[in-house]
Amino acid sequence: MSDQPLWSPPADTVAKSNMTRFMRLVDERHGLGLDGYEALHRFSVERREDFWSAVWDFGGVIGEKGETPLKDGERMPGAAFFPDARLNFAENLLRRADDGDALVFRGEDKVNRRMSWKALNDLVSQLQQVLQAHGVTAGDRVAAMMPNMPESIAAMLATASLGAIWSSCSPDFGERGVLDRFGQIEPKVLIACDGYWYAGKRIEVADKLAAVADRLPSLEAVIVVPYLDIAEEVAAKVAKAVPLAEAIADHPAKAVTFARQPFSHPLYILFSSGTTGVPKCIVHSAGGTLLQHLKEHQLHSDIRAGDRVFYFTTLGWMMWNWLVSALAADATLLLYDGSPFHPTGNVLFDYAQDEKMTLFGTSAKYIDAVKKAGLRPRDTHDLSTVRAMASTGSPLSAESFDFVYEAIKPDIHLASVSGGTDIVSCFVLGNPIAPVWRGEIQGPGLGMAVDMWDDDGKSCPPGVKGELVCTKAFPSMPIMFWNDPDGAKYHSAYFERFDNVWCHGDFAEWTVHGGVIIHGRSDATLNPGGVRIGTAEIYAQVEQLPEIVEAIAIGQQWDDDVRVVLFVRLAEGVTLDDDLIARIRKQVREGASPRHVPAKVVAVADIPRTKSGKITELAVRDVVHGREVKNQEALANPEALELFRDLTALKS
Repeated sequence: MSDQPLWSPPADTVAKSNMTRFMRLVDERHGLGLDGYEALHRFSVERREDFWSAVWDFGGVIGEKGETPLKDGERMPGAAFFPDARLNFAENLLRRADDGDALVFRGEDKVNRRMSWKALNDLVSQLQQVLQAHGVTAGDRVAAMMPNMPESIAAMLATASLGAIWSSCSPDFGERGVLDRFGQIEPKVLIACDGYWYAGKRIEVADKLAAVADRLPSLEAVIVVPYLDIAEEVAAKVAKAVPLAEAIADHPAKAVTFARQPFSHPLYILFSSGTTGVPKCIVHSAGGTLLQHLKEHQLHSDIRAGDRVFYFTTLGWMMWNWLVSALAADATLLLYDGSPFHPTGNVLFDYAQDEKMTLFGTSAKYIDAVKKAGLRPRDTHDLSTVRAMASTGSPLSAESFDFVYEAIKPDIHLASVSGGTDIVSCFVLGNPIAPVWRGEIQGPGLGMAVDMWDDDGKSCPPGVKGELVCTKAFPSMPIMFWNDPDGAKYHSAYFERFDNVWCHGDFAEWTVHGGVIIHGRSDATLNPGGVRIGTAEIYAQVEQLPEIVEAIAIGQQWDDDVRVVLFVRLAEGVTLDDDLIARIRKQVREGASPRHVPAKVVAVADIPRTKSGKITELAVRDVVHGREVKNQEALANPEALELFRDLTALKS
């Protein structure tokens, strides 16, 4: 491990940061003399009422705060944040109505648009009136099958303005995948595109949309948004459908009205992406989502008024919900839909340069793909405005940290973050006033009582892996699962392992710097000889080899034990011969440990992944063991599972 950080914030950056300003606010109120992030974090978990009250004020939340920041704070679940507060989520995001950029949109090389704050307000007003005309009121569900485009954000804000509940997926979901999600929540209105672009291909959705609409009897209306400019044609094929232009024609824009609701009023329904059954419907509150995102954006990401914030995401991933909230920081959102490598691998860096991006958010897989493509954006692009790069979706390898500083930008705050759909936010993330160490997430989020526990519920010292837990309640915990009246599914998902403690299902460790390394999902950890191994440790080694595009590892039951099996997708023209297998094993042995070395290495043409781009070890493990994979619609490429069935190589 290097004894020097990859990056340290300059003194003037620390002095001007929102984090430092927030620390001063806390000091002025409570006279604590806080001497840095560690002390601030300790305050944030030991005095949660004072901390979250300060976040409310620092973030300028619009609404009535009430007298009580936290009730029943020791109960998890059961704690109630701001139980007598009232607010509206959309009101907090639509703070401006001027001619400045609210949204910029690129759809591959096909579409390039921008929408002012005034135009966004106008469209929200019109969509609000359309929803009201179809009887949508507080608590009703509005669903969307949409690309990451301006109309998607306007529709969400219109939904939230009424106190209705928003739920979305991307248009590449199959019919079954859409119905597995929306069929459970019975939406009153469905908003969908007329098609989309991916990798230069024009993809129409009329047949799928018609089939979905027919099987959602709760629908009062389907609104078809133009992207391929065939909205009228598509609407004609779909029951109860009307093109967007026609839907809003009779509703001239006026001031948006905002229905203020309790802090814990439902805002979003998100869906688990696992392949173990029908997706769980996770319900998040307006207040909890807003407060948590204000904290993560303004303090941890140092987003300020006028910043230009980008995250590569789809509407099927919680990072879209996270991105949209940056409007509350008075930032411009840079939206992109399509392949990040079309027409070339430079497309997102072109976007960063052209639009003066300040936060570049993406996935660990994307950074690895840029590296494997041999790109060096620091040599080809002006990225002077980009202050921070955020990475999530899977653990960011130490080599990818090196690549960012070597080939993308040497003076950037690289924030690897981890949390999830379950909390629509992060447990561990970046800190703009602290150094970045190679291969490490900088630390726990403010207000998040994160720890790593062993099987006996004892805290693990640095360097010892354990279960990532959160020992105190926080505002963005789900308020419930849909169709879980007694809370049994909710309790089983997070609180079965340790009573009154959130167990997240990540296998992780503290570092000597107070940082965190995530080793993968704990339900996908490998146990050869009874020793727990995180799959991310293997991938970090194997994917350094230029011959390997990506890999997936599972534990196969064998001879009354578990053996590590590694599947590799090879670069074009490469063959998996004895020499390459030997080099793979050597790399893993020397870079990780002898216990990580795979017993079998098998080449495959493709690796199954969820719609949000995460490889799915559990589905592969089930196929290898002859078990049924129940929810294949959660996968972007379910056909890839067949590549792992009945493999001769795994029968000896």
